[in-house]
Amino acid sequence: MKTILLVDDSATILISISNILGKAGYGVEKAANAQEALTKFQGGLKIDLLITDLNMPGMNGIDLIKEIRKLASYKFMPILFLTTESQQARRAEAKAAGASGWLVKPASADELINTIKLVLR
Repeated sequence: MKTILLVDDSATILISISNILGKAGYGVEKAANAQEALTKFQGGLKIDLLITDLNMPGMNGIDLIKEIRKLASYKFMPILFLTTESQQARRAEAKAAGASGWLVKPASADELINTIKLVLR
């Protein structure tokens, strides 16, 4: 089973997305902010895919990606943004930091699962 780490400061998003992922057969870990997520990675938690929000208090999603890409075992792990932001400049910044894809909230369950299947091949 593939394990996905969800990072979002919205408890509602964490619950709804983890329900969708669980029903689709994925293992789900959650973090309420980027620092909590980074601590999980540094602690050795094995993750196959990261789905993160962009705008969060403290460290944002782009800074989180930059930190994760410094960890040797996560240099090539797929990372998706799930955010309300849709500006092209932010997408380019995320891609430069190492993001694999971008979904705009609210993404449908089908759109989310299909995108995950694409990046987890």
